[in-house]
Amino acid sequence: MSATAQPKPRRRTYRRLAAAAVGLVTAGALAAALPGTAAAGENHGKPGGHRPGRYQDVQLLSFNDLHGNLEPPSGSSGRVTELQPDGTTKTVDAGGMEYLATHLREARQGHRYSITAAAGDMVGASPLLSGLFHDEPTIEALNKLDLDVTSVGNHEFDEGSTELARLQNGGCHPTDGCSTEDGFAGADFPYLAANVLDDATGKPILKPYWVWRKGGIKIGFIGVTLEGTPGIVSADGVKGLTFKDEVETINKYARVLQRQGVQSIVALIHEGGYPASSSYNYDCDASGAGDGISGPIVDIAKNITPAVDALVTGHTHRAYVCTIPDPAGRPRMVTSAASYGRLYTDTTLTYDRRTRDIVRTSVKSANRAVTRDVPKAADMTCLIGRWNALAAPIGNRPIGYIASDVPNTGTESPMGDLIADAQLAYARTLDPSTDLALMNPGGVRAGLTYAAKGSEGDGVVTYAEGFTVQPFSNTVNLQDFTGAQLIQVLKEQVSGTNAAAPRILQPSTGLSYTLDLTRTGEDRVVTDTVRLNGAPIDPAATYRVATNSFLAGGGDGFPTLGQGTGDLVGTDDLTALEQYLTANSSPTSPIAPPAADRITIVQ
Repeated sequence: MSATAQPKPRRRTYRRLAAAAVGLVTAGALAAALPGTAAAGENHGKPGGHRPGRYQDVQLLSFNDLHGNLEPPSGSSGRVTELQPDGTTKTVDAGGMEYLATHLREARQGHRYSITAAAGDMVGASPLLSGLFHDEPTIEALNKLDLDVTSVGNHEFDEGSTELARLQNGGCHPTDGCSTEDGFAGADFPYLAANVLDDATGKPILKPYWVWRKGGIKIGFIGVTLEGTPGIVSADGVKGLTFKDEVETINKYARVLQRQGVQSIVALIHEGGYPASSSYNYDCDASGAGDGISGPIVDIAKNITPAVDALVTGHTHRAYVCTIPDPAGRPRMVTSAASYGRLYTDTTLTYDRRTRDIVRTSVKSANRAVTRDVPKAADMTCLIGRWNALAAPIGNRPIGYIASDVPNTGTESPMGDLIADAQLAYARTLDPSTDLALMNPGGVRAGLTYAAKGSEGDGVVTYAEGFTVQPFSNTVNLQDFTGAQLIQVLKEQVSGTNAAAPRILQPSTGLSYTLDLTRTGEDRVVTDTVRLNGAPIDPAATYRVATNSFLAGGGDGFPTLGQGTGDLVGTDDLTALEQYLTANSSPTSPIAPPAADRITIVQ
């Protein structure tokens, strides 16, 4: 908690108001019925319902990786792919807090036992509407949404653990002060950080677990973020913290919960996997349990104690509902609801009052699209309007003009190339000898959309839209590298910690090479094809390279980028993008998206 934080007033004790209900067409069911299956939201005992029956269905609604997207995301970030009965797919516009609130409230209707949980990255890398105010608007919206509990994600550490504590406990920002006259009360829901330890105390920085209780039912939630968080967050954000192994931590606190008599346990894990399909309603188990998913979550799921009944995951921004065997060989539900509030997962957990545990064979789960064909939640519309009024003078300012959409999709994206070009142009104002720029793909949070989002007009890029693309306030840093080091940087895209899931740096104009994805390891970068302005890279020569400060510190699995010399630190990366757009576009001469052809990809 920051030095300026004030004690928060007493508010709801993580209550759940029953609100909503739609019929479930469940996907990924673990199968089988119970002896006398419990209907949703009803006690099953003797006629009259005065005595609870043995089995009780509990609804678990979950989502992940909201990233402060209160308004509907634009472009591909605001769509999901839906598999149709005939095998074709269609895209569906999805997301927006006004619609997410309506969908969740309708889903809760008729369910007396309902929990809403999240798996991290609720804030951080947020659009201007939330990010400009240090994500206070998002916390306020999640309070109204009646979120019960969430794990931390890596982006909860973008501004450090002290700021995370402020989001939990309330108080004005230590530098920027109060955003509104009412101050900031903090989150009504607990953030869980079981595997994030304070080096000074050796204890978790926030609660490691939380127990939901109603009608004699107890379900425990353990929250962790990925152990590799320090490698994908700025060093200042994780200073003084240790991130422990996800499996060991969850197993430890599962034992703690069991000693307290809590046998029903859900893990909220900010780490995820990669499903075999991009469709959110794909049957992950079609060819066998877990066959439809790969990535870190598979090994994690296979090693977490069987005492944990379900895993709600995130981080990869993918959608899946899969079963993966636990160490005892029993199928266990593992879910993720993509990102940006476009989906939520609806899971039914059947609680056995006799054993106090979840009946695994009855667990059902399905991802639901947050479509925009439902009424907007009036309280969210009011909240968004109030914060937009504060942000508008800054956010509505035009900073450039584009001739068409500039997407951030693909191994090499037009948006990534545009940012790299902007950083190269800015770097050359500091040092004309700068040779190239490299941009990490994870820092390109969105593309630019030609269609007007508000009243600015088609093709106009506003400051708010630029902020959505680059919200981190990294600086543009210049460093010297040998040609051999530069080649090694390119190899690190597909080796080391990036071997399983390559991170392809977005190159500035003039840098070109072939990436052969049919090969393995470092060989995927075809060394003799690397050219700068048509000339081969000289291993012994020195090259001046611009990157953002996160990469310059060796982030995202690029240790060689942390070994540069001759450091020169410039302005923030959004300013560099703004200056480039302003200098190179106008209403009558908008900038065209780069062709994204600097990397030749062999697949």
